[in-house]
Amino acid sequence: MPSFAVLMLVLNYTAAVLVIGSVLRRRKEPMAMLAWIFAILLAPVLGMILYVLIGSNRVRRSALRRRRRIANLINKLRKWAGERAQTHDPDAEPRLPEDLARIEHMGRRLANLPATGGNEVRVWGEAEATYAALEEAIRAAERHVHLEYYSWNADQTGRHFRDLLVQKARSGVECRLLLDAVGCWRLGRRFLRPLLKAGVQVAFFLPLRPLRKRWSLHLRNHRKIAVMDGRVAFMGSQNIGDEYRGRLKRLSPWYDTHLRLVGPAALFLQQTFAEDWYFATREDLSSDTYFPRPDRRGSTLVQLLPTGPDQDVGALGQIIFAAVASAERSIRISTPYFVPDQALRMALLQACYRGVRVELVLPTRSDSLIVLWAGRSFYAELLQAGVEIYEFDAGVLHSKIITVDDRWCMVGSANMDVRSFRLNFEITSLIYDKSVASELSQSIADHCRQARPIRMREVTGRRLHQQLLEGAARLLAPLL
Repeated sequence: MPSFAVLMLVLNYTAAVLVIGSVLRRRKEPMAMLAWIFAILLAPVLGMILYVLIGSNRVRRSALRRRRRIANLINKLRKWAGERAQTHDPDAEPRLPEDLARIEHMGRRLANLPATGGNEVRVWGEAEATYAALEEAIRAAERHVHLEYYSWNADQTGRHFRDLLVQKARSGVECRLLLDAVGCWRLGRRFLRPLLKAGVQVAFFLPLRPLRKRWSLHLRNHRKIAVMDGRVAFMGSQNIGDEYRGRLKRLSPWYDTHLRLVGPAALFLQQTFAEDWYFATREDLSSDTYFPRPDRRGSTLVQLLPTGPDQDVGALGQIIFAAVASAERSIRISTPYFVPDQALRMALLQACYRGVRVELVLPTRSDSLIVLWAGRSFYAELLQAGVEIYEFDAGVLHSKIITVDDRWCMVGSANMDVRSFRLNFEITSLIYDKSVASELSQSIADHCRQARPIRMREVTGRRLHQQLLEGAARLLAPLL
């Protein structure tokens, strides 16, 4: 018996050494590496299981294929833009100021997607209006409807949009629905049967099948995308479900931000959907059928930034760092999850020291207490530097917005935490338009007025058990 115990102990720590070797080879952030190594050493079996489930990155989509396919679309758009320029159209692509041109160039290098003008952008912050606009666009679709969501609930709202897709498919419109396997794990065959029977193509992103080569518990598709006929598109932070309408008492009222895009930017959302659909199904959608000549409806410059763990560079974190660093007068941030890495904290502190007004509004209620406590552990150093922090307790604040100097802004599906920066597939829009930026900035300011300002005495006066919980959650921040 003792010899068996010794053998198991040797095997256990041999496996631990091999897993630690994997951690060292990946060369993540030092704190994340140390956190995983300590977890594996202190609880070898549990630590190794957790690392295999949520620490390793099995998702590597071919960067070469992505570059080639996106290049085809970019060339198509550039040709179209060149034709318009040759006609001396007064609405031709405007030139960005030098500082914003640097941001655009950075986004172009990180995501291979340029900013395009001629877009009409509408902003919704209320769920009923968002759903009404989405339903109208789906009903008006003549050729295809492409929907991609992290969460789709089997409730009244979910059934309504399911039945709408069924109607469109029966009328001859191609309908594709891409859902995240973890975000929609409760959707059963009974709910999906009407869709499949009507001819709607349904796929799940990275289904939880351990025997498959490609699967992951933690690398999730957090994007919310809807594209109709390649001309009208929606994106933002709102999923499909009753909770997003504030119909659940504990999650009411609910505040989100969603965009409707008409113009060349819709094609880049289509391209993002096509890439994700190809990854999930191997169906190639890169044809003129799905990428029509864009309509030029407005004058707004929009740049799409699809990010995810298939990228070697943390594009989202790089852009947000650049946004904060470029601010001259003000930066306003609204996010439901706030677990900043060291680089972002440094940028926020530096902005305050430069005299920039930094406002941060977060929800008081969260579906993840660890994330809430981890975020609060950073309050003291931010407040000391001059960051204005507000906790919104008049409902659930789910919007993900950053506005810079009321000149340009970022809107999308990404939170300000390690998960969105490194683990989730996210989609963010960079909007170079003063009117849109001012509208969103005013929305954040309104939420700040309704929220409770956090004071230093409140943070330093927290009870001992609260301080311990926040400190422990902060230790886990690199893994969240």
